[in-house]
Amino acid sequence: MTIHTHSLASKRLVAKTFGMIALTSSAMMIAPSVIAKEVTAELKGVDGGTLGEITFIEVSTGVQIKANLQGMSSGAHAFHIHETGKCNAADGFESAGGHLAAGKEHGFLEDKGPHAGDMPNVHIPESGELTIEVLNTSISMGSEGSAALNDVDGSALLLHADADDYKSQPSGDAAARIACAIIAEPSS
Repeated sequence: MTIHTHSLASKRLVAKTFGMIALTSSAMMIAPSVIAKEVTAELKGVDGGTLGEITFIEVSTGVQIKANLQGMSSGAHAFHIHETGKCNAADGFESAGGHLAAGKEHGFLEDKGPHAGDMPNVHIPESGELTIEVLNTSISMGSEGSAALNDVDGSALLLHADADDYKSQPSGDAAARIACAIIAEPSS
């Protein structure tokens, strides 16, 4: 394409226009490197049965969590991210470690909280099925930092038998761990 300009003002306009196009082209070339990271994990119960699928998508403000649950007991259940990417049903999912704390105390009602892995309770209806989306702005799909899901010891998402009271230490008095999904397995 040939562009002819006759005045200094026209040359500046062309330079500005092509500068914006070049900037836009550069931004488009950069965009693929910031595409959201995504992981889908199977949620397993203590009996080994599948209770749903959970997808974790990195977005600019944190991680979007989409859960499709079925076969769950009705009622309110604590919904947390734990610090280790292991889901051993034989130990009641204790293998997943504690909450992903990132240097904070547990609970939304705690002055020094919440943990990075604390999220609102989920409320399962009588049908035992629930589809939800949650945005956790305290975590990342990265491998660096105290709230990274893909760090050396990985991470897991757990549901507990009871609701989180949002204040009791260390885990909101949420009772037994009833379901677990590995987000990232330990790297070592």
